Amino acid sequence: MITHPLLIVIVLVTIEALVLGLSRHERTKRYFELLPAVFWIYFLPMLAATCGLIATKSPVYGLITTWLLPASLVLLLLPVDIKAILRLGPTALAMFFIGAAGIIAGAVLSFALFKPLIGGEFWSGFGALSASWTGGSANMIAVKEALAVPDAVFAPMVIVDTVVPYLWMGIMIAMVGLQPAFDRWNRADRAILEHLGESTLEHLATGGSRRTPAGIGLALGVAFAGGGAAHLIARQLPLVKDVVTPYTWTIMIVTVIGILLSFSPVRKLECSGASRTGYDLLYFVLTAIGAKASIASIGSALVLIAAGLLIVAVHVVFSLVGARLLRAPMFLVAAASQANIGGVASAPLVAEVYHPGLASVGLLLAILGNIVGTWLGIFCAQLCRLV
Repeated sequence: MITHPLLIVIVLVTIEALVLGLSRHERTKRYFELLPAVFWIYFLPMLAATCGLIATKSPVYGLITTWLLPASLVLLLLPVDIKAILRLGPTALAMFFIGAAGIIAGAVLSFALFKPLIGGEFWSGFGALSASWTGGSANMIAVKEALAVPDAVFAPMVIVDTVVPYLWMGIMIAMVGLQPAFDRWNRADRAILEHLGESTLEHLATGGSRRTPAGIGLALGVAFAGGGAAHLIARQLPLVKDVVTPYTWTIMIVTVIGILLSFSPVRKLECSGASRTGYDLLYFVLTAIGAKASIASIGSALVLIAAGLLIVAVHVVFSLVGARLLRAPMFLVAAASQANIGGVASAPLVAEVYHPGLASVGLLLAILGNIVGTWLGIFCAQLCRLV
């Protein structure tokens, strides 16, 4: 068994590099369509630890999550364009937040109903899942660490977060033919779509970045400075027993720091791939989290998938009621819903299927989720804890 911290780091880096390399290679990326790279980045270290290749307990795991997670969040929030998100208009933003409210309400209801089957300790797991389904995987990991979610609770939630969103994306795409009938029934204001096309045209024209050694070095400097500042500020803030810990404050503060830096010249680091470096750090954190878990802990995944489907059902009810009240076209219902549950990876795809040329609407809504998902996940977890 490998126990030396440096050797453990080498194993984890190798796993991450191998998975990311295969998932991006033309010949092998199709094998990641069903189970995405983020799943394997979590599962393979878990498998390695369970089989005895690497230690399940090591101080290096705590160091990785404590310092690299805040740093990664800084870089992931650098390219956020708040102005572009606001230009989406009140209807699009309202549909996103109504959908997010549905996720939170669904998570609380689902936890209350399934609590006798899964145990009361899963309150934090439902909070982490809601962070993913109102934001993305980065938010899920952030809430996991902020609330110290037990590894035995987090592991099956990763399965749920893999299965249910892909199932939901398939349903969303299959329902595209119902769009005209839905909009007629809902008396939808389709003029909104023309506004969206104009407001996102500029955003579509941007993108693309190439990483350089100097750019990576600068990005890491900013990332660790931001993360270190968040740690220092968090130590000065009051704690709430069993609710808010110093690391909870750190995660929430670093989110604010990342957003503030997105308004500064520092955001130009995205031109040299700052957010991609952020994802590399985030995935490395995920390998460390996976190495601490056990395959035996995913046995409750089937029950939790059912709980996840109930969350989605409540989310659908909220979204449909919101669409009816706002006369929102089905395009916005689908784009906002996928931005909630699927995140950055799939929301643009669903938006493009429903209305070619408006993929960036789904992307911007998903980015909005990345901004608020951590806070919403922590809030949802505390509601579940009270159940």
